[in-house]
Amino acid sequence: MEPAAVAASAADDAVWSAAARVALAQADAKLARRFDAGAPADRLIAVRARAVDVQVRAAWRRCMGEDETLGLFAVGGYGRAELFPQSDIDLLVLAEIPVQHARQAQLARFVALLWDAGLAASHAVRSAAQCTEAAADQSVLTALLEARALCADAAQVASLDAAIAPAKVWPAAAYFEAKCEEQRRRHARFGDTSDNLEPNLKDGPGGLRDLHVLGWLARRSFGTHALSELIELGRLGWDEAAALERERRELCRLRYGLHLVAGRREERLRFDYQKPLAARLGHVDQAGSLGVETMMQGFYRSAAIVRRIGERLLQRFEEHFAGVAVPVPINADLERRGNYLAACRPGWLELDAANVFALFAAWAADAGLRGLHSQCARELALTLPLVPAYDQADAALREQFLALLRGPQAVVTLERMARLGVLGRWIPAFQRVSGRMQFDLFHVYTVDQHTLAVLRNLAQFSSGQQDERFSVAHLIWPSLRKPELLLLAGLFHDIGKGRGGDHSELGAVDARGFCQAHGLSEADTALVEWLVRKHLMMSITAQKQDITDPEVIHRFAGEVADRQRLDYLYLLTCADIAGTSPKLWNGWRDRLLADLHTATRLALRRGLGQPVAAEDRIAENQATARMLLAAEGHGDAVIEAVFARMPHENFLRSRPDQIAWQAAALRAASPGDTVVAVRPVSGRDGLEVLVHMPDQDGLFAAIVIALDRMGMSVLQARVLDAPGGNIHDTFQVQSADPRQVPEPDLLAAGLRRALAGDLRHVLPTRRTQPRHLRHFRVIPQLDFADIAGVTRIGLVCNDRPGLLADIARVLREQHLRVHDARIATFGERAEDLLLVSDEHDRPLQPARCDALRDALLAILDGDPR
Repeated sequence: MEPAAVAASAADDAVWSAAARVALAQADAKLARRFDAGAPADRLIAVRARAVDVQVRAAWRRCMGEDETLGLFAVGGYGRAELFPQSDIDLLVLAEIPVQHARQAQLARFVALLWDAGLAASHAVRSAAQCTEAAADQSVLTALLEARALCADAAQVASLDAAIAPAKVWPAAAYFEAKCEEQRRRHARFGDTSDNLEPNLKDGPGGLRDLHVLGWLARRSFGTHALSELIELGRLGWDEAAALERERRELCRLRYGLHLVAGRREERLRFDYQKPLAARLGHVDQAGSLGVETMMQGFYRSAAIVRRIGERLLQRFEEHFAGVAVPVPINADLERRGNYLAACRPGWLELDAANVFALFAAWAADAGLRGLHSQCARELALTLPLVPAYDQADAALREQFLALLRGPQAVVTLERMARLGVLGRWIPAFQRVSGRMQFDLFHVYTVDQHTLAVLRNLAQFSSGQQDERFSVAHLIWPSLRKPELLLLAGLFHDIGKGRGGDHSELGAVDARGFCQAHGLSEADTALVEWLVRKHLMMSITAQKQDITDPEVIHRFAGEVADRQRLDYLYLLTCADIAGTSPKLWNGWRDRLLADLHTATRLALRRGLGQPVAAEDRIAENQATARMLLAAEGHGDAVIEAVFARMPHENFLRSRPDQIAWQAAALRAASPGDTVVAVRPVSGRDGLEVLVHMPDQDGLFAAIVIALDRMGMSVLQARVLDAPGGNIHDTFQVQSADPRQVPEPDLLAAGLRRALAGDLRHVLPTRRTQPRHLRHFRVIPQLDFADIAGVTRIGLVCNDRPGLLADIARVLREQHLRVHDARIATFGERAEDLLLVSDEHDRPLQPARCDALRDALLAILDGDPR
């Protein structure tokens, strides 16, 4: 072709591509308007596929003319005629190898036209034999199974079908095994749960990909083109097909809206898009429930249904290939079919709701069962409307439920009942919190999944085996009089969420009603009710108050009142915190709660009428610390000399083992030296830091900033004045990156170097706020109160990297002294307590409080620098 002709052709192609781009943009805009007007998304994706078909066929004919030696197919999602607003398109060109070579230039021009038109096109050019060879990769075969002819004749369609037939590649049974294994690996990438804060609508468990897998397996195994065709084959119930179709439409709606909100190809429902998407879908905030939470609850419930029915269908595919197992009777009503539990006769579950509980009892009695047989699981789903709420059930049925709670695998049974919908029928309040998320970073699970995580933690305590995360929980469990009462408290502790009131109070009312209906004694009922009402009390006391203060312990012991309540509350608190977020529980919190439990137990043993005095506690701690030091070979004179260099209050605020460790560190240094010592906390993820050195202005800020620059987060700080003008500061810290925990000696050396120079040059580092923190707004709150000769600052604000370092810098600039600090982080929310004074160790005057408030708000609500 002459250069002039080439240029003219290129110009024509550019004009065509521009026009095609405009036409597609107009079609997309029209579809977006239809979506916002309420049109079903599953229809819109088909309409968009047809609109794209028009441009693809036009580009093909423009480049290939009427050449019938090549066939053009849509494959993958495009082959299913499912194109979301930002979906790309996958194409197959079917042609023999000589034709491929002869048409190479035209094929390149065709693909370029599509990209210039705004279509992100992926393509493969293969002969029939090459398709067979490529289909050895099951992911390629899967894409080809969806092939839809765009410009191809019947012979080419038949040729492609023959090329990927089971007789040539991937027999149905082998394909089934491969897809199941692929799905297991895919689910594992998401923690094998759909209840993630930022779920993946396409690839996550219970997402659209799970539905696609069922369709691919049905096509390969039975030659069907729609799941509904399995009904006639006896592989799928009409109710199951209707449920899968309903949830498919809902998932399509979410994904379509997500693409529109994101403006790009995005499958993960990130925090960036959750609120805008909820608003676009018409979810509005109501009392006790945000619109975004309602939207997410709908997704979690859809995903749960897809997984539940999908598991049944996969089991039926398995039976299709392996054959139906010979039934082995368990009793007159139930039998084993392979490793599955089944009813001996159809309709047995529908005869009596008691049979439902009998089913779960038999399941719990045989730990070797993989689950319910698919037919039994389907009958259970159909029977759910017959399961009454507990307050409408008879006494015999309630007793059956209590027997499950007291029987083997009680927590596993509750999990199964929750997953299969029975628990939500029995306890309607549990159904209301099923799939309910809380739009924050503190609660990483939905309320129901968090509740089940708490119950699993309690089950771990009951095993008698020590979990390294919990130092004493396994030792306390055997003291429980009735363990099932703790399970009930765990089941109800968050059940009141989302109703617009104090969830602890609401849950306590529900718990009392449940216990009374099930015939529990007044003493047992009162215990469960109290645990639900007070389930946050121990956590708040440990993290926000000074549990080394005898008065704090005395007040807490007065609330608890007896050892039985203390043990129940301790175990529930540990399970609750650890079940809230994998990152929340750490060695420091374990130690705090264990110390609070021990101190309260001793206070209760002594008697609430005989509170321990501070001087008595000091004497006890000193005596025990002396014994520890003597066992290490230190003489009495050395011990007394070192104790004389330590603050008197330190013997009240520290445990004996801490005192002994600090004394050993001071023993090796001369008075006036800088002493920096670091040791692990309970051998886990935390570190304890001691700084003993001559006092100077801005020292606390310098220490905190230096720790921050070394990647350490401060959990607690205690700042004490020691004799001789020294400070005696202790810090509980942990690495901001758990994968990079520094060696204690290296951290001590780095901190020592930072404190050796001019402290004014120790400045906070600049960090970018993590993406996930940007979408949560906590209005800063500050309150000031004078207590015990100092000013207490209560601070609530958005957490971010380096927050405490910035606060410490402000305190240094204000020439204030810090005496104590407690740092608590709950997801995106920081709640800190600081005890400060002026440079003369006096409480702050109102004018200085006002100046400090303004300076702190400037860094909390604006640019931290």
